[in-house]
Amino acid sequence: MGLIKVKLYKEIAGKQVKETEIKKKIDLLIDNEINLKDPTEEFSIKVASGDIIDNKSFDFWEWTSGVGLYGLMKYYQLTRDANILKTIEKWFDDRFNEEPVGKNINTMSQMLTLAMLYEETGNKKYLPHLQNWADWLYNDLPRTEQGAFQHVTYGDLNPNEMWADTLMMSALPLAKLGKVLHKAEYVEEAKKQFLLHIKYLQDPETGLFFHGWTFNQRNHFGGAFWGRGNCWATISIPELLTLLDLPKDDAFRQFLVTTLKYQIDALAKYQDVTGMWHTLVDDPTSYLEGSATAGFTYGILMALHRHLITGDHYREMAMKGLQATIANIDDEGGLAHTSVGTPMGESKDFYKEIKCSNMPYGQSLAAMALTEYLSEFY
Repeated sequence: MGLIKVKLYKEIAGKQVKETEIKKKIDLLIDNEINLKDPTEEFSIKVASGDIIDNKSFDFWEWTSGVGLYGLMKYYQLTRDANILKTIEKWFDDRFNEEPVGKNINTMSQMLTLAMLYEETGNKKYLPHLQNWADWLYNDLPRTEQGAFQHVTYGDLNPNEMWADTLMMSALPLAKLGKVLHKAEYVEEAKKQFLLHIKYLQDPETGLFFHGWTFNQRNHFGGAFWGRGNCWATISIPELLTLLDLPKDDAFRQFLVTTLKYQIDALAKYQDVTGMWHTLVDDPTSYLEGSATAGFTYGILMALHRHLITGDHYREMAMKGLQATIANIDDEGGLAHTSVGTPMGESKDFYKEIKCSNMPYGQSLAAMALTEYLSEFY
């Protein structure tokens, strides 16, 4: 697809983007996200069971809308916009009136937002769903060797496989469910999953995260440092540490902080002059990718705001990413250059060939990055 030239805003480290501009952009992103459909099924996937997985439509229960809902909730928590809360409530009410969705690593992602919704509303009708899904994840989800969550998806058990996506889609939700349901064992399991995924997925040479690991061949598949897969780590680590609120001298906290800093230091080496990152982080011949850029920007800003990292160079990284994300939002509120749902690749070229389209998580990750920056005005 070639390199993409993205307009850079002039203010990178000094002048702030106006609060009103940020809010307008977030509202535009949210409007686009919640109205996304895939009427031609161009981006739908037919799995072995014969089911059609609609990765694009916001109203389909899959990780794509799960990340989308989380972005909405983060914006609501900051602004207390009642309309946003109503949108989230309606989404869950509508889905619970449909046929129950199959449980897997990716569909678990909705539980993160549902747990937050339960905290916000106190509505006990959500409680059985939270309990049921948490019990399934903790007790029934298949494990790999050494006890890691097996990356089970629609129609594919992916036996003995670990994916970076799991951190965001299931490990972080389990920690939240442990807090909300007062189940300490869930929190400890989530912590163990983070440690296992870091052990097998973070490259000790570069600090970047491989997309996956398989115990079957004992390798990292295509050995790809996939952009969006890396951003799940950049996001979920500060999210988890914020949720757990551990003492600064806690060993688990210190280990995750050093893990995050090692990755962000690596990201600094590969940030494009546009402020974006490539879909293969370390490969400048791969296309610049919008959702990973937004995710990295969110995670770096969050790490700065939580004092997990410090330094003007990190702030400059985040602001470059923010400006690139803003410039990457089209007039309809879509985040341009967002790669569609990406399974595990057996080669690096596989990732270069993934199509781009407006996707719920693209708009959501952009909204999360802008919301985290917007928190500086509050």
